[in-house]
Amino acid sequence: MERRARPAATVGPRQPLNSTIYLAPYDPAWPSVFAQLKKQLEEVLGDKIQLLEHVGSTSVPGLSAKPIIDWVMAVADSCDEAAYVRPLEEWGYTLRIREPEWYEHRLLIPPDVQGNLHVFSAGCPEIERMVLFRDWLRNHPEDRLLYEATKRDLAARTWKYVQNYADAKSEVVAAILARARP
Repeated sequence: MERRARPAATVGPRQPLNSTIYLAPYDPAWPSVFAQLKKQLEEVLGDKIQLLEHVGSTSVPGLSAKPIIDWVMAVADSCDEAAYVRPLEEWGYTLRIREPEWYEHRLLIPPDVQGNLHVFSAGCPEIERMVLFRDWLRNHPEDRLLYEATKRDLAARTWKYVQNYADAKSEVVAAILARARP
């Protein structure tokens, strides 16, 4: 399934950007930030976590990125918000997106760190896609450079919402994933 241009349900008001996108040079501290977030999540959720991976551009050494850490977590059932959303909210996380028609995706924002926690049920094909894309870019500099050039071109444009920028990258992401899949 392809991602829709708009989430099925945004929790709280949508936050328009109406600007360009800032891409920071790769920061070697980003993996350490993820490691801290991972440790925190493991303390809060323990064995409810079935998978936890740093994904997105901040997970690819050398790649410029919005300075926002993205990570993906698999739980037994992402619809069962009581199992993970409530404990995370007590820790300061905020549920921002609930997408029942797109793999039951949930997006939470952590306190004190620019980040996005993407939650899916274990075995969701979107998790495999995110990890495959990250790993491919880590090991194929030509596609990393292509992706970065595309991001830079798109980032220079004015976007009403950050999601519009993300959606605009779909074509190059699909082309890279086509090369990455056996």
